[in-house]
Amino acid sequence: MANNIADLLAPHQLRLGINPLSWTNDVIEEFGDDTPVETFLREAAECGYQGVEMGRKFPRQAAALKPLLAEYDLALVSGWYSGFLAERDVETELDEVAAHADLLATCGAKVMVYGECGLMPGTAPLDAPLSKTPVVAAADWRAYGERLTRFSETLKARHGIALAYHAHLMMVVESGDEIDALMANTGDAVGLLFDAGHVVAGGGDLKTLLARHGSRINHLHFKDIRRDVMAEVRRGDLSFNQGVRNGMFTVPGDGYLDFTPLVDFATQTDYQGWLVVEAEQDPRKAPPKEMASIAYRHVHSLFAHR
Repeated sequence: MANNIADLLAPHQLRLGINPLSWTNDVIEEFGDDTPVETFLREAAECGYQGVEMGRKFPRQAAALKPLLAEYDLALVSGWYSGFLAERDVETELDEVAAHADLLATCGAKVMVYGECGLMPGTAPLDAPLSKTPVVAAADWRAYGERLTRFSETLKARHGIALAYHAHLMMVVESGDEIDALMANTGDAVGLLFDAGHVVAGGGDLKTLLARHGSRINHLHFKDIRRDVMAEVRRGDLSFNQGVRNGMFTVPGDGYLDFTPLVDFATQTDYQGWLVVEAEQDPRKAPPKEMASIAYRHVHSLFAHR
């Protein structure tokens, strides 16, 4: 390639990272359970990625994580946090998040991915049919938004890290209307993680939501969808985990999504930060390094033609 991705992104103050879910799944434990974190880091670096998000194989102490990342010349982009503010109070949540937030901040991350796990059905919610997705009652949105705002403000004040709320299938913010409700009922401290795959799978329109909420977006996930598989998942009302097993998600360049709206947003607005490739896949069916290379080339081509 004439230019590596870093050269193409640098003028826009952007960087390209990747999530380890294609190597080791955080929920479906047999997916990559025998893959050490070093394999992921080495292959991510070999593909040309500049940073990584955390996964379950990562060390949980900064004294171990910082030199490990440095060995592969990779930055820590962010890390997922399972929050329950739809059910519990702000101080309890702040106590729960403290160690994780400190680890992220100490290792250089600027945002923490927040996934709302409150109100979810049963003990294995990602094995429930997609139609069982939880909802925030209309009368509860204001109070939920106030808790999220106070949590995000205190997270930033105490730990120096911003919250990036992940709109996500099978969580209380899934659809375009729910994204609108989240933004309307929270303050600016609540950033939005905009994941192309989840937004479209939840019925949202990329251009519309990027235009409407761009000022709140502080993290971008480049996730693609296999159209036929997603249609089968919806038609059969399968679970999120079954959809992942069937291959509903994939990396950019291997699905049907047009990422031009995300590229336009990243280059034509004040957004500065990370573009993160992510796809929950069975590593036995979708070799992780091969898929990561497909994604890298696709993102490179999107920016090379700007």
